[in-house]
Amino acid sequence: MLKRLMETRKAVVGVIGGGYVGLPLARTAANAGFRVLVFDIDREKVELLRHGKSYIVSVTSEEIAGLMRQKLFGATSDFDVLREVDVILICVPTPLGLHREPDLSAVRSTANEIAQRLRKGHLVVLESTTYPGTTEELLLPILEESGLKCGRDFFLAYSPEREDPGNRVYSTRSIPKVVSGIDEKSARLAQLFYSRIVKKVVPASSARLAEAVKITENVYRAVNIALVNELKMLFAKMGIDIWEVIEIAKTKPFGFQAFYPGPGLGGHCIPIDPFYLSWKAKEVGQPTKFVELAGEINTAMPDYVVNQLVRALNERGKPPKGAKILILGVAYKRDVDDVRESPALPIITLLNERGAKVSYHDPHIKEFPALRHYPGLKMKSVKVTRKLLASQDAVLIVTDHSCVDYGFVVQYARLVVDTRNATRTVKKGREKIVKA
Repeated sequence: MLKRLMETRKAVVGVIGGGYVGLPLARTAANAGFRVLVFDIDREKVELLRHGKSYIVSVTSEEIAGLMRQKLFGATSDFDVLREVDVILICVPTPLGLHREPDLSAVRSTANEIAQRLRKGHLVVLESTTYPGTTEELLLPILEESGLKCGRDFFLAYSPEREDPGNRVYSTRSIPKVVSGIDEKSARLAQLFYSRIVKKVVPASSARLAEAVKITENVYRAVNIALVNELKMLFAKMGIDIWEVIEIAKTKPFGFQAFYPGPGLGGHCIPIDPFYLSWKAKEVGQPTKFVELAGEINTAMPDYVVNQLVRALNERGKPPKGAKILILGVAYKRDVDDVRESPALPIITLLNERGAKVSYHDPHIKEFPALRHYPGLKMKSVKVTRKLLASQDAVLIVTDHSCVDYGFVVQYARLVVDTRNATRTVKKGREKIVKA
């Protein structure tokens, strides 16, 4: 029956977690003709969605309102409604704890909510990024506490999200979808569902392997970014511009892929996943020295940036204490409205500790949301004007949003510290620019 419902697009889809992964996924399923319900414990988000309003850049309010008019989209905080859906997609956060250990509390609590309402015929899919073994070792036992048996009464799969916020080329629908199952039936049903909403499904032989695929993708990026960050620090001491090195190196048509340095890693995956893998590796007694070293290098980059800024200030006779510093861009990457794990957060904290007077401008982040690890950071974006730029002792470019006029910034600022090579095309005033 579940197979027929999915083939005819009459299956009702429940997406648990209406964030940067869940909401684009919900939109994609609804656009494919499925009726979708978004479940979220944040009642403010639910109310916005019910009124046809979006709260993330990658999904527009017009899209949400249009799907609601077609009766293909809804939102609720009532988990009892899970009994009415056929496919349950789990898109909840998997952050790190205080000691960089995996925090799967959201996955665990979601599993408990589902188990209380689990019925025969349900397909449950975990999309959250995690270490290999989570679906089988954590999710499966909790769901089977309901008395139902996986592969017979309900079905369980893992399909890792591959969202790239701000990417104008690839979307949820066009990114190939890795799909696995706890058993053969679960895998076939999950593949059938995703084949109805995305262009390409890539089967994985097991949930554990699919979890490893996702974490490998992100560890690969983290390690290569750590490498260019280390080279940046080395080449800076040699008087060599890492950005020019990379631009020329990438002209080689084979054997080199360009990765770029920055002020640190941000977002929900790349800064976190290496530590998930390292934690799991300890369980099997296998050290991950290379992965852990990359994590240490990337984590140290905010300190490096602040030290470079302080050095530039000192060279101009200005101590950091009392210095006015304008941060340009606090989102974790260009042209997105997400501050999760953004390097701007530790950078601002470090500058505050040194007594600097910090403000920020970000066209996508009007004010800081509630931040789990930075509860004291409550700031609002300021408008960039000639007067403001001239009044600052330094402007620090942390995120290179494309809508910012960097020529204007350099023209009126006293000092510009650029961590993203955002000022590469600026001709006048280059003596004011310091790369960090």
